[in-house]
Amino acid sequence: MEPRHRKILQQNRAHLVKTLDPSGVLDGLLSRGIFSQDMIDEIKSSGARRTQARQLVKDLETRGRQAFPAFLECLHETGQSSLAEHLESGNPLPVPAPLPVQPTVIPLPVTPDKDVARPRPPRQRRDSIQSYKMDASPCGMCLIINNVKFDPASNLKERKGSDIDCDKLERRFRSLNFDVIVKKNLKCKHIRQELSSLAKMDHSKYDCCVVIILSHGTEASHNRFPGAVHGVDGPSVPVQIITNYLNGQNCSSLQGKPKVFFIQACGGDQRDIGFEVSPDEVQPLAGGIDDQPDAIPTSSSSDSLSLSDEIDARATLPTPSDILVSYSTFPGYVSWRDTLTGSWYVETLDRVLEENAATDDLVTMLMMVNNEVSQISAKGLYKQMPGSFNFLRKHLYFQAPAT
Repeated sequence: MEPRHRKILQQNRAHLVKTLDPSGVLDGLLSRGIFSQDMIDEIKSSGARRTQARQLVKDLETRGRQAFPAFLECLHETGQSSLAEHLESGNPLPVPAPLPVQPTVIPLPVTPDKDVARPRPPRQRRDSIQSYKMDASPCGMCLIINNVKFDPASNLKERKGSDIDCDKLERRFRSLNFDVIVKKNLKCKHIRQELSSLAKMDHSKYDCCVVIILSHGTEASHNRFPGAVHGVDGPSVPVQIITNYLNGQNCSSLQGKPKVFFIQACGGDQRDIGFEVSPDEVQPLAGGIDDQPDAIPTSSSSDSLSLSDEIDARATLPTPSDILVSYSTFPGYVSWRDTLTGSWYVETLDRVLEENAATDDLVTMLMMVNNEVSQISAKGLYKQMPGSFNFLRKHLYFQAPAT
């Protein structure tokens, strides 16, 4: 490695150890011949993320002239462009100043007279300990990626009914005062490009950001967020990489603001037949006759059911903050979509937002979605269980829907 590149790594070692996500970078360095498989195995077995990052930087300094440029390419490819750009500048990364700590004055509760009725105060929209500020106009950006028609070589079926889902969610989030961008039939690299463009926008005037992906999906190894979504050309983007584009390191104008991801895609290929419960526990709902799972290759299914999305690719992230990822199905299982009316998950999500966004927070509404979707059956047999990975720090109340 050239001395000037080694000096840049040494000057920034502390920050790299603190922030670097080594998982995808290791694979990229292996494919470029910078690291050997033995080196990769040693780093991965060295311990937690920080320890792996420290060993990666140390080993990188011992490699050849191409090691540093290859490392920068890997950072860009894994959604760590901000870190790569700092290293390219040759300047030491700044150490963030500690946040000021201020005491909070909590007034003593006042007990009302028993005989005096007290009106319930209106829900607060301002940023507080309890809830995020969500009163900007527009509230934020909403990116919808709708993959319907896939290349024949991908062996992924056309996702009939997905346009219905897309139209519903576009109308819904416009009514919630979001600026909505819709992109259709994107290849894997174009999904990354759209996310990168979204991350480079100035979100200072906004309070929130929403990303919705409607595609085939797949399982993948993960540390925080499971799953991956396919581009129309076949390759997939891990959900962890998708969320990484908008984290505090790569999109500073969204720091401290909620970033919400809705993933309508299969989490695997297992079909859930459920388990028997008392009739009082559920109110069974029949799915449509044209229900399909989103992720089964064309050659593997000949009936009217189709899987929503396919299995994930692996990635690892530091513990995120202010991020929520809502999945249409439990990791490892298929997600059902009706070719005539759209997916169970999106249809239910749209209705719950319409009926409850003015009064309930997002996590509460997603539990409503979970409950309703869990009671639907495909062909009287197959079930589906949505779920969320929630790293929000406060309640998130959308603006009251426009009438």
